[in-house]
Amino acid sequence: MERFRIAVAGASGLIGGALVRSLTADGHEVVRLVRRAPRAKDEVRWDPEGRRVDPGVLAGCDVVVNFAGAGVGDRRWTDAYKTQIRRSRVLGTAALAGAIAELDEKPRVFVNGSAMGYYGETGDRAVDESAPPGTGFLPELCVEWEGAAVPAQEAGVRTVFTRTGLVVARGGGAWGRLFPLFRAGLGGRMGDGRQYWSYIALHDEVAAIRHLIDTDGLSGPFNLTAPTPLTNREITAAMGRVLHRPTLFAVPAPVLRTVLGEMAGDVLGSARVLPRRLLESGFTFAFPDIEGALQAALAEAQG
Repeated sequence: MERFRIAVAGASGLIGGALVRSLTADGHEVVRLVRRAPRAKDEVRWDPEGRRVDPGVLAGCDVVVNFAGAGVGDRRWTDAYKTQIRRSRVLGTAALAGAIAELDEKPRVFVNGSAMGYYGETGDRAVDESAPPGTGFLPELCVEWEGAAVPAQEAGVRTVFTRTGLVVARGGGAWGRLFPLFRAGLGGRMGDGRQYWSYIALHDEVAAIRHLIDTDGLSGPFNLTAPTPLTNREITAAMGRVLHRPTLFAVPAPVLRTVLGEMAGDVLGSARVLPRRLLESGFTFAFPDIEGALQAALAEAQG
């Protein structure tokens, strides 16, 4: 197997951390971009919001991966936090894309994070990568986020955008909050439960990213979601079966809006997103169904 030198921004996050563990286990050399003073020999400092990254940091890298950014679900969406979410993603991407464009020897691929939030509310309508962006904060953010990578694209670097769904994992994201509630028997549908949730097992998320890195010719947006999105009601039932807990409690939509503010729209909204391009590229999901994804998350936590 060919070994690469890979720079990863956002290596402390759920997806970035899992990707780094996978890459290092297979013998790849990983350079982690951090915002603080480096503490290990594989760390280098960068300033994403200041749009500063020394192009020399990326010299010799075959691949650059960017999953840096303030967590969308980490706290209530105040105007100030929405600004932080936007700046952390857009300015960081612009910094990396600009540094890549300056290199004499450029990386073979730039993988930049994005999200299924690009499509906004889709209701019962299934969408793939050919669909236009939706309206609202998340779609507008994703358009700007992906647009910030243009310098790398114009420099001739193969650029991939991972429009990730809800990652099924114990260590973070939406499911990081759901698992404890359901284990305590307090889980249940959210709102009327008819909204579609497009999910992906953490294992498949990492495998898909590596597939996109390794497969020459793949560029542009790829939806990283399982092939069959389910409704919140169906996922709630699956959680109950896997964890052997009742799912009697339902959280009314008005309560979610009171607690979460504008972010409640992301929980109550319906996104039926299909991974058409990923499947067409030859990728095979290890956990295409929700019960398998949940079991995989539990097994990873125990391991």
